[in-house]
Amino acid sequence: MNIDEKNIHENAAPESQESVEENQIKEDITKKSDDIPQEIPILPLRNTVAFPHAVLPLAVGIPRSVQLINEAFKGDRLIGLVSMKDASIKEPKPGQTHEIGTVARIERIMRAPDNTLQVIVQGIERFQVEHWLSDDPYLRARIQLVPDQVEDSVELDALQRTLRELAQEFINLSPNLPKEAVDFLNQVKEPRYLVYLVASNLGLDVAKGQQILAMDSVKEKLRTLVSHLSREKEVLSLGQKIQSEAKGEMDKAQREYFLRQQLKAIQKELGEPEEGQSEADEFRMKLEDANLPEEAMKEAERELKRFSTMSPHSPEHSVIKTYLDWMVDLPWHEMSEDQSDIENARKVLDEDHYDLEEVKDRIIEYLAVRTLVQKRAAEKEADSKDAFPEAMGAILCFAGPPGVGKTSLGQSIARSLGREFTRMSLGGMRDEAEIRGHRRTYIGAMPGRIIQAIKRAGTRNPVFMLDEVDKVGSDWRGDPSSALLEVLDPAQNKAFRDYYLDVDFDLSDVIFITTANQLETIPAPLRDRMEIIQLDGYTEYEKVQIAQRHLVARQMRANGLREDEISFTDEAIAKITRDYTREAGVRNLERQIGTVCRKSAVRIVGKEQTRAVITPELVRTYLKKEKFESEISENIEIPGISTGLAVTATGGDILFIEATRMKGKGGLTLTGQLGDVMRESAQIAHSYVRSKALALGVDPDGFEKTDVHLHVPAGAIPKDGPSAGIAMVLAMASLFSDKPLRGDIGMTGEVTLRGRVMPVGGIKMKVLAAHRAGLKTVILPRRNENDLDELPDEVRKDLEFVIVDRIDEAMNAAFVSEEKGAGSEMPIAANE
Repeated sequence: MNIDEKNIHENAAPESQESVEENQIKEDITKKSDDIPQEIPILPLRNTVAFPHAVLPLAVGIPRSVQLINEAFKGDRLIGLVSMKDASIKEPKPGQTHEIGTVARIERIMRAPDNTLQVIVQGIERFQVEHWLSDDPYLRARIQLVPDQVEDSVELDALQRTLRELAQEFINLSPNLPKEAVDFLNQVKEPRYLVYLVASNLGLDVAKGQQILAMDSVKEKLRTLVSHLSREKEVLSLGQKIQSEAKGEMDKAQREYFLRQQLKAIQKELGEPEEGQSEADEFRMKLEDANLPEEAMKEAERELKRFSTMSPHSPEHSVIKTYLDWMVDLPWHEMSEDQSDIENARKVLDEDHYDLEEVKDRIIEYLAVRTLVQKRAAEKEADSKDAFPEAMGAILCFAGPPGVGKTSLGQSIARSLGREFTRMSLGGMRDEAEIRGHRRTYIGAMPGRIIQAIKRAGTRNPVFMLDEVDKVGSDWRGDPSSALLEVLDPAQNKAFRDYYLDVDFDLSDVIFITTANQLETIPAPLRDRMEIIQLDGYTEYEKVQIAQRHLVARQMRANGLREDEISFTDEAIAKITRDYTREAGVRNLERQIGTVCRKSAVRIVGKEQTRAVITPELVRTYLKKEKFESEISENIEIPGISTGLAVTATGGDILFIEATRMKGKGGLTLTGQLGDVMRESAQIAHSYVRSKALALGVDPDGFEKTDVHLHVPAGAIPKDGPSAGIAMVLAMASLFSDKPLRGDIGMTGEVTLRGRVMPVGGIKMKVLAAHRAGLKTVILPRRNENDLDELPDEVRKDLEFVIVDRIDEAMNAAFVSEEKGAGSEMPIAANE
């Protein structure tokens, strides 16, 4: 209850005087009720219910409400107060407020410095809106007064007495209400006045207050308030009981702690072992066995000293215990011994992975260097890291499309070196604490995932794979890629400091291996710390070999088949590769092989056959209609279409560049979600073709009356880069000369305004994509000729490569000859 103390003291008078004052209030209210007009302005209240007889302070700041108060105060000072149905509405309209409210008289107005009004009003009588008159400039309504129905009865007296007693008990239980309010309640005799006095000071919510205001019978109002006040009294009683019990428990804990400290002092004087000392002694023994570095031992002993003198009931007891557990369990000096047999390591790598010679050679080099470093250090009788610091640490990054075996390489490397293997996925990581850990001041703090993985591995020199390093995010919690800079720097990670441990941990012996699909999204400082090994896609021959050596056996085990129950011919796997998959890696190939194995298992279990030999015909039966054509290079031998080569996140791919023209004013339209660089390449191509109009046999003046539209499917995939420049030039040259390009030729290269063909990246993946697509010829820039050495022999044997310096050389090779269907001669003079 919120009862003004001034009212309490003024009304704390003898009963006879109170009766006179109460009668005077009745007469005043009756007199004011007779003067209430039928049409009055309506002031909506937010989160408040106004009751008759109650004095209510209001803060008015909305312009139309300020106008209402000012105009009413100049008149008869009477306004209608109604509660809003939705408190979020700034200026409610008719129908957005309750229909039953209270007529009030404005007693006082005070203007604040911010032009808002502080208004004191006193409720007079209930009313009900008959109909709304207007809402401009503020709400006005025709009202009808609805006085409360007071029935004299024994039940009314009983309810009134019960309400007064409950209110007195509520006041006694509440610490915020003055005790003099009890005397004030005893002097109130009028039931209607008692109802509104209690309701206005009880802190009811809007729904409950409006319910009480809308009731016509005073008896019903009393009954509702009795029910509500009974519940509130029980809540207060229960709250006091909980506080009393909590204080008792606290006093008990303090008393126990005091007694335990006395007991420790007595045991110390008697020379007896202290109670609970065994856990601290156990940690002390573990620390001695763990052989921690000097800094870590100093920190652990400091925490152990605090732990031994701390009560088990202290909140920090479990925190320190967890910290000491981490300190004694970490492998500070445990290391796996590297395999020194290089031939055995090469054998293990060959067993697990086909091809990937560059990766295998790098691992063998690392193993050979480690062996020599340890041998030379032993000769000098020094630690290898101190004697040859530049030879320690290897950060490899396997970059390439999905499914080429980047993740599985980590396990093979660990097996070939005889080391433990641990893995952590970085995809979607946004919190720096995932790398560096949380400080121990936070509840539930833990070390970072780097230290956790080292603990799981059990050695200080595992092979640690960080998957999807190109997909690390950042937000307000920090940038994990920045935290990785210290982890992946051989010059710094010798003293990696986790926030939770707060001591240095040596990571220099760990072989960190990262994987990525795209290098562009890796921050440059992080990329600089890694040795990048590019893994490109596989040829069809390589996929067949990988499937026969690894995938088939793995899917046979996964589906419960034995070697004598199923076998795949090379032709069957080649058909799956050509007609049912289109990828740089072998992930989908393994899925399709798994599908064939499952369908064969159904026949074997159903006793339809005892052994399945998978042939191309059986593949067609099991996998149904082919998903891809054997050669996806289309017959595009119509003018205005060229075949370009591109690199995507999933490997190399071919793309068709289409150009068309229509009457216009010489404009150029580009579609296909092209990036800025690719749009500039299209502008260069358009300008170059216009400059060569005479050589192409095209009227130069016709460009001014022709609009060109260039499109690169698929339109839903964003594309960027300069390597499609040569394809764009040839597409436009084909369009304006009305001569088609060869459908079996693909091209890549950046073109300048002077007609030179510049080198581009990703040649191996682009050529592999051309080979998969069934192209016969590939046009490449002259400066990319050395990249052909990385191609497999079967690819170089199947493809013809045209090496060009200028665009006119590409035109001579790409246009369809009218006589032979081969490259036609379209000599274009050098534009130097």
